[in-house]
Amino acid sequence: MDSILSINSLKKVGLYSLIVASLTSASFVEAKTDITFWHAMSGQLGEEVNGLVQQFNASQNDFEVSAVYKGNYDETITAGIAAIRTGESPEILQVYEVGTATMISSNAIVPVYEVFEKANLPFDESLYVDTVRSYYTDSQSGRMLSMPFNSSTPVLYYNKDAYKKAGLDPKTPPKTWQEVETHAKKLLESGMSCGYTFSNAPWVHLENFSAWHGLPFATLNNGYDGLSAELQVNTANHINFLNFLNQMNKDKTLQYFGRRDEGMEKFYNGDCGIFTGSSGSRGSIEANAKFELGMGFLPYLEGISSAPQNTMIGGASLWVMKDKSEDTYKGIAAFLSYLALPENAARWHQNTGYVPVTLAGYELTKQQGFYDKNPGANVAIEQLLFKEPLPHTRGLRLGNMTQIRQIADEEFEAVLTGQKSPESALNDINTRANQQLRRFEKSNQ
Repeated sequence: MDSILSINSLKKVGLYSLIVASLTSASFVEAKTDITFWHAMSGQLGEEVNGLVQQFNASQNDFEVSAVYKGNYDETITAGIAAIRTGESPEILQVYEVGTATMISSNAIVPVYEVFEKANLPFDESLYVDTVRSYYTDSQSGRMLSMPFNSSTPVLYYNKDAYKKAGLDPKTPPKTWQEVETHAKKLLESGMSCGYTFSNAPWVHLENFSAWHGLPFATLNNGYDGLSAELQVNTANHINFLNFLNQMNKDKTLQYFGRRDEGMEKFYNGDCGIFTGSSGSRGSIEANAKFELGMGFLPYLEGISSAPQNTMIGGASLWVMKDKSEDTYKGIAAFLSYLALPENAARWHQNTGYVPVTLAGYELTKQQGFYDKNPGANVAIEQLLFKEPLPHTRGLRLGNMTQIRQIADEEFEAVLTGQKSPESALNDINTRANQQLRRFEKSNQ
């Protein structure tokens, strides 16, 4: 099978070399074509991005990619939109997953499948992990619009040393939320100051609670089927779950420390015994924790027959801007091909904690024995592959998702501080979020 990701093809002919050769054989290139890549990866992640870019630049003589850090996700997409309006956009822009609807509506991008067509290169989309690919596909054609890059999903982390002290089996993480509650109580009884905590509540406790339990997050298949979608998070199942978490909060088996990474820091500092957060945090947790780390699937709530289903991704993808030269698109295709090579997808996964976005990268990681040496590192990808995604568990295609997550954070905090009941807060999330969706619909019809 012809594919930029086929291991067999790579073994037989060195496909990447053929790609570069095919792009340059027709004419002599006197100067390198410059390609600017704006991204939001800082610290160790930024170093990994720079390493991949440097390797690509060294692998051929025709294209020069410049990786430019533009700040966090919000800052990067803001800079990108401003540059689009002035006609000075980069060639490649990294955008977080909740910016997908915004990018589609921007009229400033070239779908990634068209980039490969412009470069006359094969592009086998089926070799991407289904729950990764589907987040970035066109709802009409099913073709990929952007190139998956750093994808994560929420997982459970636990402190194996604390489990031993509490008389819990360090080899058995909690599978259900009821077990999380039981384990958290025993951790407190053993002397820990915090049983369970989390980060990014809207992503973990609303969006992925819905997907993991086979429930819609919004109508119209989470917005894939039209701009008139409405949030659907005040169902009996969502209310029961938030009631359950709020009771844990009242019992002090759950402690809330903030909207972002405050909970993760309390976990790796040894204060909390159980934490749910991004699989992309594995590297940071391992670097800071002074205990043996355990990982498990995101818990599910007993009593919901459709659970567990599959989780949805977070992270970001790479978007290609329009109105660039023919040579530029050839270079972009070569660079995206390079990132997708099994060894590069595997390296990115192993060094960062993000999931391998291709099946070939996943299989290569297994063949290299990485999961044997790093138990739990396979949890995220296996969670995404647990079941074939349903039309309403493949992702979200909703506008103004940054604002909607902020609303969810505010309402979630109102519950945990005793200002609102779970039912009232979820009703308000629906109402306020739907106002944001109608604004987006009106401006993008």
